[in-house]
Amino acid sequence: MMDVSGVGFPSEVPWKKMSAERRGFAMLDRLVLNSWPQVIHPPQPPKVLRLQELENQYCPSRWVVRLGAEESLRTYSQIGIEATARARATRKSLLHVPYGDGEGEKVDIYFPDESAEGSLPFFLFFHGGYWQSGSKDESAFMVDPLTAQGVAVVIVAYDIAPKGTLDQMVDQVTRSIAFVQKRYPSNEGIYLCGHSAGAHLAAMMLLANWTKHGVTPNLKGFFLVSGVFDLEPIVYTSQNVALQLTLEDAQRNSPQLKVAQAQPVDPTCRVLVVVGQFDSPEFHRQSWEFYQVLPAQTLCQGEWKASFEELHDVDHFEIIENLTQKDNVLTQIILKTIFQ
Repeated sequence: MMDVSGVGFPSEVPWKKMSAERRGFAMLDRLVLNSWPQVIHPPQPPKVLRLQELENQYCPSRWVVRLGAEESLRTYSQIGIEATARARATRKSLLHVPYGDGEGEKVDIYFPDESAEGSLPFFLFFHGGYWQSGSKDESAFMVDPLTAQGVAVVIVAYDIAPKGTLDQMVDQVTRSIAFVQKRYPSNEGIYLCGHSAGAHLAAMMLLANWTKHGVTPNLKGFFLVSGVFDLEPIVYTSQNVALQLTLEDAQRNSPQLKVAQAQPVDPTCRVLVVVGQFDSPEFHRQSWEFYQVLPAQTLCQGEWKASFEELHDVDHFEIIENLTQKDNVLTQIILKTIFQ
């Protein structure tokens, strides 16, 4: 485990500063903010300013230091598009494979060359985009370096908001994993990786009830990259305009609040919580606090093998963009975890 004394967590972060009364007024603040386009001089009471601070904390592009906010988003998208085109052109693959009946319920599967398709470790990736943007068609960042080392990579699509609700997304991700297990029952381990909102969806799999899906997946590892694990703050940001989460929705879908009740499917399953140096303080807090709850449960059955990493000199987007590189720190951590 890393020494977090130099991470730079503030003694209080914006969300922690809010009293229960303040949280109760936050929804009213959001309604005021949403009305701004219709007024010339929007009101600026102190609580709106506090809400603006929360909004800033949950806007990752504002914390990128190497590029402007809009340029960082364009660069991330372009690198993903190029990596996906390259993977589809050069790697053995099965594209747009349905894992359910819904139009958005498809996966792309990429295989190492000259290898049996089933007897492999499988790495499943869930893209980010605040549950309302992003696509499997621009998310194959890690395909080249992982397949080159003998890992099958599955890029998972799910119905983003407003078409899909968060409950539906969690269900879709669960079914995509069950699908891979059923299709490749001789796999050498299934490893889940999610970025940002995708990290939340991957973390929810720690809570999944596999019995109703008729299969127990061979889960061996989780890579939770720059994720959000307590969704209550999101309810009071502009990200919720598309999501339409109620407080009850957020609490039901917050692994931070529920993982203490979970038991590892396999006590040897590893959980790595990762955050970038230039992620916002709130993203740091979310990752660190989620990591902290992981070792605290199932002491009788064997605890989660959890670890925490802050990756130096990367922001919320670079941390995934760099997975295109075989010598990247996170790429090597992933490979070491799979082949240990």
